[in-house]
Amino acid sequence: MKSLIDPVIALAEDAGRAILKVYASDFDVQSKDDDSPLTQADLAANRCIVAGLESLTPEIPIISEEFGLPEFGVRSRWARYWLIDPLDGTREFVNRNGEFTVNIALINHQKPVFGVVHVPVQQKTYVGCEGYGAERRNQDGSATSIRVSATSSSPVRVVGSRSHRGASLDAFLRNLGACDMVPMGSSLKFCVVAEGGADVYPRLGPTSEWDTAAAQAVVEQAGGSVVTLDGKPMKYNTKADILNPHFLVIGPTDKDWLALLPDTE
Repeated sequence: MKSLIDPVIALAEDAGRAILKVYASDFDVQSKDDDSPLTQADLAANRCIVAGLESLTPEIPIISEEFGLPEFGVRSRWARYWLIDPLDGTREFVNRNGEFTVNIALINHQKPVFGVVHVPVQQKTYVGCEGYGAERRNQDGSATSIRVSATSSSPVRVVGSRSHRGASLDAFLRNLGACDMVPMGSSLKFCVVAEGGADVYPRLGPTSEWDTAAAQAVVEQAGGSVVTLDGKPMKYNTKADILNPHFLVIGPTDKDWLALLPDTE
């Protein structure tokens, strides 16, 4: 997989440039069947990534948010596949706050083993790969190794969804006590935990597998964990729908984060 790192980062950066061309224009916003927004940037990035992956690894199938989801009877037989979200955080894109990403993950036996998360506006890229570790590729082309924090800050640093905050998150924060809560869009929240900029990201609302897979690889290779509310690592391609269960992204392990979950969860 190490040989894929630079080519896949290049694909994500190409997709990011396609996104920024639309970002700088007076773009139109459509609605998908689930009422989530769709722009020409989503479609342009998807074309770029899919064509690149098909050329790079023609033997590995692809699931993209912008494709129809293959039947579970078909994809359940896939040991390996690419899972991509060409533009994660379309609401953030539409609101022009810069908090959107390009997510490309390789799933192997239900686990994200390689992930690239590119942040077009910031021109930086996070990568996590088994056997390689995790790093941030900076705007100047340099690479910085990243690790989760060893110990929690005081107050605890929490990142949460900018677009999907609910009562369960509020209850978690009350149970936690003194904390700094920073709202943020897209898979950036995972990456902030991965590089030690936050301690925990509780996600107690809906997400899909393409929203999380690439960033989960980054977090795990940076020494953190992504666990469902039973404490088990979050897995992929285990059922007919592509919705994730609720989960926690954990950096330092000096607190019992699961014990802070509201009783209703």
